[in-house]
Amino acid sequence: MANYEGKIEPSTKSPAGIQTGLNIRERSETEEERLSIYAAKSKGAVRERQEEECPIRTKFQRDRDRILHSKPFRRLKHKTQVYIAPTGDHYRTRMTHSLEVSQICRTIARGLQLNEDLIEAIALGHDVGHTPFGHVGEEALRKIIGHFEHNEQSIRIMKVLARDGQGLNLTKPVLDGILHHTGVGIPFTLEGQVVKTGDRIAYLCHDYDDAVRAGLLVPGELPELVKRKLGQKPSEMITTMVVDMITASQGKKQIQQSLEVGEAMNEFRQFMFTSVYNSAALREERRKGQYIVQALYNYYSNNIEKLPRSFLDWAKGDQTQAVVDYISGLTDNYAIDLFTSLFIPR
Repeated sequence: MANYEGKIEPSTKSPAGIQTGLNIRERSETEEERLSIYAAKSKGAVRERQEEECPIRTKFQRDRDRILHSKPFRRLKHKTQVYIAPTGDHYRTRMTHSLEVSQICRTIARGLQLNEDLIEAIALGHDVGHTPFGHVGEEALRKIIGHFEHNEQSIRIMKVLARDGQGLNLTKPVLDGILHHTGVGIPFTLEGQVVKTGDRIAYLCHDYDDAVRAGLLVPGELPELVKRKLGQKPSEMITTMVVDMITASQGKKQIQQSLEVGEAMNEFRQFMFTSVYNSAALREERRKGQYIVQALYNYYSNNIEKLPRSFLDWAKGDQTQAVVDYISGLTDNYAIDLFTSLFIPR
């Protein structure tokens, strides 16, 4: 049978046991037929490399498990959401954010009778391409090489870098949902579209919650439109937007929001960028984070022999790509420690 890293291993079960396992997967595939006619079905999902079917799990369930058990996903617990290398235990990290996106989007999927396994796989994997220091590091690499997007790096990780250069060989609906969770592109599955909006719901409400905890905002410090249409508490705002998405998307071929809730959400987003993400209070920490990423990039570009050899192999000799792959995969604290060891006298 297939293990959690997706490798095919000889089965030690009896023929009767194997047959039972096969029935489990087939039963799950049959149960998916009860979902909405617009839901994605795992049975027809295609991978870049054909594999033997798992006797128990559907393709989307295997994708979810591969992401969950991967090193890139584990590193998310030490990658920032908003605050650089936060010292408090209760601030969000990229891992807790991904788990919260998964929960929010599975609730929406349940309401619309969509495929929760596909939703979970996309949600857990959507941010694995984030750099140390989040968007700060992303902006730093973009300034250096001209183009860097964390969603595209997520795909590179899933297809090339994960599992020691073998990639995870995920299905196309999962890869498409991860790639288009941000930016102008629209996922071709409704499940991917749910994650695209659910991700925004999660980070706005939870980043607001963290900003209040950090003292950047005071409770209720929100635009009047947001308070009137969405509420003032994170849980209340999430519930409002989730219920609205389910109501507005029932029986539709695309995921949508009502006009008034969509407008309030955009107002909320503008407020968060002005008051939190681009605030003067975080400006100095953002500058430090960018400086560290730039310094590390310059060091390894000029001392390519110091880079782990595997990254050059995975990049097929492209030194710029190899350095980007290495730097973008670092966690916040590891990047800080590496900078300290390379540039700070002992």
